[in-house]
Amino acid sequence: MSLTIKIKNMTYMSAQRRRFTLEEKLEILKQAKQSSITAVLRRHKLSYSVFHRWKEKLVEKENGGEAGSAHNQVKTKLIELLEENSLLKKIIANQAMLLELKEEELRNRK
Repeated sequence: MSLTIKIKNMTYMSAQRRRFTLEEKLEILKQAKQSSITAVLRRHKLSYSVFHRWKEKLVEKENGGEAGSAHNQVKTKLIELLEENSLLKKIIANQAMLLELKEEELRNRK
């Protein structure tokens, strides 16, 4: 299904969306490994972003889905560490305040 747009006596057709089978995708990735990526992408009229997405999904499948989950694990760990850091800063601030109050109380006793 393609879309035709007519503006001021000029007709523009949008590119028709293509679907590639898994075998076609693998073949294109194989060709890109063997020769110039740019040439292969031009030959098949693909953008680099599509090529990269296919490549990432292939790597993820080869690793049993670990590539995407590893990124999520790192992100989750970072969030946990930031929360822990924030909590520790509050604890230290509270202890510093208590220490200051005790020092002031000792000064007032003298």
